[in-house]
Amino acid sequence: MGRRFTDKNESFYCIHCGAEVLPAAKTCRNHCPKCLHSVHLDVYPGDRAANCGGIMVPVGVLYHPQKGYQIIHRCERCGHESRNIAALEDPIQADSLDAILELMKKAGKG
Repeated sequence: MGRRFTDKNESFYCIHCGAEVLPAAKTCRNHCPKCLHSVHLDVYPGDRAANCGGIMVPVGVLYHPQKGYQIIHRCERCGHESRNIAALEDPIQADSLDAILELMKKAGKG
């Protein structure tokens, strides 16, 4: 089986809040650090193989011992769910801790 991660670390403007999103320092950025929304573009991270294009809404937060906090996204169009590592310590543009804490509270986790 081949590698399931394609390195795509590009800047973009958030489809939900309009914020300019810069490339991450150590990983590939795939969600807005301000509002945590994303777009359903990938089947596997970075492959741009999904034909959906729906808005991925942040619906929860999980904690993984090796990966840290992960944002759970659900596509408004097709219902696909994915997990994305929170970039809380990114020196270029860190994910909003306030947005993550609010999401945890909203999802009943905090």
